[in-house]
Amino acid sequence: MRKAAALFAPLLLTASLADAAPPASDRALARLGETVRVHGLRVTPLRVIEDSRCPQNARCIWAGRVRISARVAGTVRELTLGEPLAVRGGAIQLSAVVPERTTPQRAIAPRAYRFGFEFQRGRPALELIGD
Repeated sequence: MRKAAALFAPLLLTASLADAAPPASDRALARLGETVRVHGLRVTPLRVIEDSRCPQNARCIWAGRVRISARVAGTVRELTLGEPLAVRGGAIQLSAVVPERTTPQRAIAPRAYRFGFEFQRGRPALELIGD
């Protein structure tokens, strides 16, 4: 997860600086309800379905996972952290979620979440989404 946080650190710093839509790129960071373009695909995280990540500095048997509902190219899909979803020309992936969990008891406020998305070119496409 530290690798993902480092990967999206520049986006975190600039995410609140502009209200204008960012240019299309292979990576983007979004809040719930915010639409971003990732390699030309519109992606909007809609809600957190599950956040069962192991809290920082805790020993867990299972690392947990994050699942969200997101609109990808006009279709509502479920995305799981680290699992690519095949789209035309590659795959879109939920690649980072911040903030980290700090305690198992305290839920993260929905407005505090930031989701990193990444496009990977040339992945085998089993299911095509978007134009």
